[in-house]
Amino acid sequence: MSSTRIGTVLPILLPLLWLAGCGAPEPPEPAPPPEVGVVTLHSEVATLNSELPGRVVAAETSEVRPQVNGVVRQRLFEEGSTVQAGQLLYEIEDAPYQATLRSARAALGRAEASINATRLEAKRYQELASISAASRQDADNAQAAADQARAEVDVQRAAVHAAEVNLGFTHIQAPISGRIGRSLVTPGALVQDGQAQPLATIQRTDVVHVDVMQSASQVLTLREAIQAGDLTRDSDSVPVELLLPNGTVYPIEGQLQFSEIAVNPSTGAVTLRASFANPDGMLLPGMYVRARLSDGVRQQAILVPQQGITRDVRGRAVALIVDAQGEVEQRIVTAERTIGNRWMVTDGLRPGEQLIVEGRHHASPGATVTPTPWIPPASALAESAPNSGG
Repeated sequence: MSSTRIGTVLPILLPLLWLAGCGAPEPPEPAPPPEVGVVTLHSEVATLNSELPGRVVAAETSEVRPQVNGVVRQRLFEEGSTVQAGQLLYEIEDAPYQATLRSARAALGRAEASINATRLEAKRYQELASISAASRQDADNAQAAADQARAEVDVQRAAVHAAEVNLGFTHIQAPISGRIGRSLVTPGALVQDGQAQPLATIQRTDVVHVDVMQSASQVLTLREAIQAGDLTRDSDSVPVELLLPNGTVYPIEGQLQFSEIAVNPSTGAVTLRASFANPDGMLLPGMYVRARLSDGVRQQAILVPQQGITRDVRGRAVALIVDAQGEVEQRIVTAERTIGNRWMVTDGLRPGEQLIVEGRHHASPGATVTPTPWIPPASALAESAPNSGG
């Protein structure tokens, strides 16, 4: 073999000889199962709350209206002030009613004066009729005249009383104690009995009511849960917490008074009424608020972090569970409500199971994973501390 041919073959043989001496490359080791953060589920006691919209209503409201016709002579209160029941608010010109009263009293005096004369005349006719000196008809007529005179006295007394009542109505008094709003009439205005517009409105606000709306389906669900023993209440008294329009919590706790006995057909909701003390007048009638009511206590509640529950394309709540073999299992669960930053799951999960909370993108149903305890951030711990929700 010539040296030229050897020089050509050697560059090809040397790499092959080196590969033969080293052997084939080993295959790479399989990657370990991905780690996922899990929480071990357990049952706990949870206080369930409902947050419902409502309106503030005065404990008492009275529209001041005239009960006689006339011209307003003067207004005797300051708009926006507190008035007491029986306090004089308006005076209506009373001259016509004074005249009517004097006329009624005069008519009463005339009727009373005729009583004695007709009584004596009836007595004489009765004596004459007894000795046949007068006819029985004349005696009966005289007695009827006496009776009519007595009846006329009663009529005139009633007329005097009516005139006194109407005269009293010219002095319009406050029917209740409370704060009075602006006056809708001024002195010199003509007012009439039965008019649609009130003169002013008085509202008692030292105690106020809050009317909230709760759906009929929610009412039925709560009643069924209480009857089944899933929810318990310490007493019939239900405390109510109020959230003001600016987001602050009203400092005084209220009490639920009653629920309406019928469902509003236009809204499908039931009206609940709670009462609150309002010593500083912070709660104004008509104010929109949100009321937080205690529904009861669930003894065996399963609360899971919200990030452990997702929704599928059909809107169903889905959870991923790691079984004893480290395999991922998908569950369709019932997430009834949120309590703080957690879901309360009433169906689909059991105590002792491991729920994937972190690393869900690495976990698919049937895959093998390595579960590690999930450590929530400090903010999540603070939010999940109170056992309440809506």
